Amino acid sequence: MRWTWQGLIKSVNEKKMKIITLIPKILPFISFLVAMIILYCVEPLSFEKTWKGRTYYMFFLWLFMFETMLAHNELQTIKKLNGIKSPRTIAFAISLLIPIIYVVTANFFGLNSIIQTYASQNLKMADYFASNMPVCIEYLIFAFLFIVITFLQYGKKGLKIYSLAIFLLTAVGIIYMIDNFYPEGSFTPFQMIVPTTVTLAAMFLNSLGYSARILTSYKNAPVLLVSDSQGKYSVFAIAWPCSGVDSLLLYTATILLFLKRSSIKTLHKIIYFFIGAVITYFINILRIATIFIISLSGGDWRIFHDLYGSLYSITWIISYPILIVGIESLIGKIKERRAMHRENSDNLGLISKIQDFLF
Repeated sequence: MRWTWQGLIKSVNEKKMKIITLIPKILPFISFLVAMIILYCVEPLSFEKTWKGRTYYMFFLWLFMFETMLAHNELQTIKKLNGIKSPRTIAFAISLLIPIIYVVTANFFGLNSIIQTYASQNLKMADYFASNMPVCIEYLIFAFLFIVITFLQYGKKGLKIYSLAIFLLTAVGIIYMIDNFYPEGSFTPFQMIVPTTVTLAAMFLNSLGYSARILTSYKNAPVLLVSDSQGKYSVFAIAWPCSGVDSLLLYTATILLFLKRSSIKTLHKIIYFFIGAVITYFINILRIATIFIISLSGGDWRIFHDLYGSLYSITWIISYPILIVGIESLIGKIKERRAMHRENSDNLGLISKIQDFLF
C-alpha cells in the first residue's frame, strides 16, 4: 500500500510539472485568443469573412498549436525566461497584454475610425477600401506583436519554430494592403496569372454543360460570361483576389517553410510541392466555377464569395502538411514491415540450411 501511494504521489507530481511547463507555452495563445474573443463580440460576422475578414485568425491559432506540438521536444531544450523579476520576463508579460490593449483601443477608443478617415482623406482611397484598412493594419500589428512575444520567450529559435503562424498573419495583412492600394486587378505582378485561370474556369464550366466565353476586360480584369440551357446568364470581372493568387502565395510559403523544417527526402519534397501547387491552383478554378453556378441557380453568390469560397483553399493548405506527415509515416511503416519480412525470411533460410546440414 505504501508503494502504491508513493507511486500515485509521484504520478500526480509528474502531471503537475507537465502542466506547469505547458502554461508558459500557451500564454501567447491565450493572449491572442482573448483579443480575438473581444473582436468577435464587436464584429462576429467578420470571423465568417475569408476575404478582408478575420477567418484567418482561427487558422493562425490552429497553426500555433500545430507548431507547438511539432516542436514540443525542441521547445524543451530552448533556454527559458530567467526569473520572474528579470527584465526579459517583465517585457514578455507586458507584451502579452498589448494585443488585448490594441483591440480595446482600436474598437472602443476610436483608433479604427482614425485609420479609416486617414485612408479616405489622405490616401484618397474609395470608401470600401478605406473601411478595410483597420483590418489590414490589425493583421500586421498582430504579426509584429507575435514576433516580439515569440522572440522574448524563445529567442531566434522561437521565430523559426513558429514561422508558419508568423507568415500567415504577415502575408494576409500584406495581401489585403496591396488590394487596397491597387484595387480592381491593377497590381500587374499578381494579375498576370488571371487570364489563364479564367480560360481554364471557362473550359471547366463548358465541360459541365454551361456556355462560357471570355469578353473584353473591364479595367485590368478579364470578364467571363456564363449562361445555362435556360438562357440565364451571369457576368463577372475577375481580378487576382478572385482568381486565388493569394491562396497560391500562402500555399507556396506555407509548404516551403514546412518542408524546410522536415526531415523528408529531397525528392519527396519536390514531388509534394508540385502536387500540392497543382491541386491548389485547380481548387481556385473550382471556386470560380462554383460562384457562377451559384449565381445561375439563383443562390447568394456574394455569401460564397466573401465567406465560404476561400475555405476551399484554406482547408487544403492547412490540411496538406498533416497529409504529408501521414503519408511519410505510412511509408516508414511499410519500409519497417518489409525490413522485418526480409529479416524473418533470412532467419528462416538460415534455419533451413542448418537443418539440412544436421539432418
